[in-house]
Amino acid sequence: QVQLVESGGGLVQAGGSLRLSCARSGSIAMTVAMGWYRQAPGKQRELVATITGTDSTNYADSVKGRFTISRDNAKNTVYLQMNNLKPEDTAVYYCNLRGYRTVVFGAPSDYWGQGTQVTVSS
Repeated sequence: QVQLVESGGGLVQAGGSLRLSCARSGSIAMTVAMGWYRQAPGKQRELVATITGTDSTNYADSVKGRFTISRDNAKNTVYLQMNNLKPEDTAVYYCNLRGYRTVVFGAPSDYWGQGTQVTVSS
């Protein structure tokens, strides 16, 4: 069973920084990509950043130049460094893994963490 556990959220003033971590437990045959999504109250969940198995990254336009996604394969952990935070970054941040748990066949599965709250005060 694949489990994702996020940490690092909290309350920060505008302009500040936070680093989110997402640790994976359980085996996975193949990871297609890992990423961070966020959901603000009353809004749909949106993509923040993703990183593929070949370290190709993708960012939402709203966070480009401020957020950096990275991973440590030895620790089965993906990180999101968030700098110059803005009040509009306030949301619950979710870690996602897209991949194949056992057999690499058909469409990959999505696994989600429980979320971590990030609140940016003005």
